[in-house]
Amino acid sequence: MIDKKKKYKLGDFNYRLPKKFIAQHPHSRRDFSRLMVVNRSTGKIEHRKFLNITDYMRKNDLMVVNNTKVFPARLFATKDRTAAKVEVFLLRELAHDLWEVMVKPARKVRIGNKLKFTPKLMCDVIDNTVSGGRVVRFEYDGNNFHSVIDRIGTSPLPPYIDRDASVKDKKRYQTVYAKERGAVAAPTAGLHFTEGLIKKVKDKGAKIENVTLHIGLGTFRPVQVEDLNRHQMDSEYFEVSPKTSMAINQAKKRHRKIIAVGTSTVRALETIAISGFQVTPKRGWTDKFIYPPYEYKMVDKMITNFHAPKSTLFMMISAFAGRKLIKKAYREAIKENYRFLSYGDAMIII
Repeated sequence: MIDKKKKYKLGDFNYRLPKKFIAQHPHSRRDFSRLMVVNRSTGKIEHRKFLNITDYMRKNDLMVVNNTKVFPARLFATKDRTAAKVEVFLLRELAHDLWEVMVKPARKVRIGNKLKFTPKLMCDVIDNTVSGGRVVRFEYDGNNFHSVIDRIGTSPLPPYIDRDASVKDKKRYQTVYAKERGAVAAPTAGLHFTEGLIKKVKDKGAKIENVTLHIGLGTFRPVQVEDLNRHQMDSEYFEVSPKTSMAINQAKKRHRKIIAVGTSTVRALETIAISGFQVTPKRGWTDKFIYPPYEYKMVDKMITNFHAPKSTLFMMISAFAGRKLIKKAYREAIKENYRFLSYGDAMIII
């Protein structure tokens, strides 16, 4: 049960996660990951494989996925004149060839510097941002910046994966249904699906629709304040299409379950939720922060990974299933040697 009167603080969402449980590599096969099944009404916990996920779907249920596509946002450059090495992390495009980036080490990169990635790709640093980043303007040969980045960039693996990205990560740190380019972090609950498993979902009679939410670096940013009311989420761009809106409205009308794949999908769906059942297409920016006590309006079941202590994602699932049940599930996961975080195992909350 979720205590709607209790005022939670950051410390309420802490738990001990030994480093050895943080997955450093994906499972050999996407759908061979383990699946913990958490039942909200009974408190029962089961242990399955992800390929059993369709056992928790019925005909005409609606599964909603985030079709954002991760781009290889991590680049390496040298400064002109000094040849000092600099890491450049692309955050978002502000205008044609104008980007907001993070740089490391930041103290070495100043307005007026020119950074060289290859003989045919350079950028000028033209401004600082309030969050400590830089605004840069790229110069390159040709007319397709994305193809240049795809060739020289590396996958933006999360900070807790303690290794360099490999060529394999470009494929595995991406869902099989990724389509809309714009994320610097993968919607990791979706990494467990294969083309075959997607077909199995459809064969079961469940419907599948997309939302788009471009996950930013803010997903890894720790909450700094004990009073959760004072925490400000980073804004992320999202789109919910007319087709998806119509499917949601039909599912609600028929009393079918809406199954959200991943916390980013949940954010998009709960952002468009209004009183009553009807939702309308929407695009824009969302900074929605979901934490207990919160009454979900759209989502009936949630597929998710195992999240870091004190993270906004851990708070979101606690709002869905209740903090006590989630903490019990996480204790069980550690006892049963589940793999945690982006490349880890999965959970379905029903």
